[in-house]
Amino acid sequence: MDKLGFSFDQTLCNGCKACSVACKDKHDLPVGVTWRRVAEYTGGTWQQDGDTVVPNVFSYFTSMSCNHCEDPICVKVCPTTAMHVGEDGIVSIDQDKCVGCRYCEWACPYSAPQFDPSSGHMTKCDMCADYRAEGEDPACVAACPSRALGWGPIDELRAEHGTLAGVEPLPDPAITRPRLVIVPHRDAQPTGQGTGAIINPEEL
Repeated sequence: MDKLGFSFDQTLCNGCKACSVACKDKHDLPVGVTWRRVAEYTGGTWQQDGDTVVPNVFSYFTSMSCNHCEDPICVKVCPTTAMHVGEDGIVSIDQDKCVGCRYCEWACPYSAPQFDPSSGHMTKCDMCADYRAEGEDPACVAACPSRALGWGPIDELRAEHGTLAGVEPLPDPAITRPRLVIVPHRDAQPTGQGTGAIINPEEL
């Protein structure tokens, strides 16, 4: 069976957060639990050129959620086997086995698994399994007005868009081998070589 993943075109994303809102609404997520988040990464300088101040600045957005990794560290650290990988590569949580220990949350470099205090269990993106079963797009993909988000068999996405999966502010893709393909913004900086900063950390 084909392994599924996400694609994200940074050149099309305007930071509107429709993907994040659609996900939160579709899954009725409580306050403090947000499966898809949008980071704004900004940096640069202003330079004096005689009497003129010349900007040399950049800013771009990155929509991020669970990347249903090929080597998911959340699955490795889960002590009850609640966190598991399906035949289609989607990483899911068996709520009957989850004890809310939060090991997966602490281990995941993307902050994908999130604790729901009301249930005492972990929660996370399953790429809208119910929508996919009906032949529909995941909520985040369907909601994106600029069509920056996509999904499908990861081999097909990589053939179409390339294999880049590591730009600032995302972690090194070697850690978990995410099923994610990124079309980089013109100012995107490679992971680990960033000169900017996330300016909306409270939203992540």
